[in-house]
Formats: sequence, structure tokens, C-alpha cells
Amino acid sequence: MDTQKITALAEQKLEGTDLFVVACTCTPANEVELIIDSDTSVGIDACAELSRAIEAELDRDAEDFSLTVMSAGIGSELRSLRQYRKLVGSPVEVLLTSGVKLLARLDEVSDQEVTLSYEEKQAVEGKKRKQLVKVCRTYPFSEIKYTKEWLDFK
Repeated sequence: MDTQKITALAEQKLEGTDLFVVACTCTPANEVELIIDSDTSVGIDACAELSRAIEAELDRDAEDFSLTVMSAGIGSELRSLRQYRKLVGSPVEVLLTSGVKLLARLDEVSDQEVTLSYEEKQAVEGKKRKQLVKVCRTYPFSEIKYTKEWLDFK
């Protein structure tokens, strides 16, 4: 199956809505997974409607396939700039390529980088122990392995 064709069909069907395509993958057994997201929320009805609309455009006689349309779940990795922009001001979990994991607030997003604010222990002049200090740092996307929305259930 051609994932680019399915992505194009999905984008065409979603035009004019707040829904957008995050990713489309296909296994060798033609099991297609289309992940969508929204600036607000994604309902199951929207997934089912999009699935039916895409399947109507494809010929099952020419190529047998299985299509699953689903929303990007809470706690799943962010894959598009639009998902990052949606979470500005929210808490996120970021794993840097250096292996450092941060729990921070997503303050700003540009095309190349994100700005995060979080507390970090630092040596403060006149104090014996390190103190928690709020820091604000910018990280390019090339230094980020993944970012997820952080939900604290405490």
C-alpha cells in the first residue's frame, strides 16, 4: 500500500477541520495505521468517518489491505510541529539524545527548537547545598529523542 496516497487522501478529507494527519505506516501484510490528531480533541466518530471515506477511495479488488484510523493517544510521542504548538504552556516529558530526561513546561516552539522551563539543582553562592533553581533553556529538535505530554496523577 502507498502510505503517501493514503496520507494525501486523509489530508484532503480533513481539510477545513481542526484535525490533521500525524503519521501513516504500513506493514508488509498491508496493515495500514493512520494516526490523526486535533487542536481540540479527536472522537471515535471522526476516526470511523475518515476510515470509511478513505476506504471508499481505494480499490480492495486491486490490493487487499486493513486500515486502522486512530487518534494520537495521551502519552504518545509528539511527531509534528502542530502537536508541539498545541501543548505550549503544558507540562511535557522530554528525553534528550544525551539520555537526560526532563519534566518541564513547554514555553515556546519554533521550526527548529523548543524552549523549556524546569527546576534544576544548582550551586548557589553562599549556600552549602545545591538549591532548586528555575531555569529556562532552549533545545534544538536534533537534541531531542522524544517529547510526550506529561500527565501527573498525584
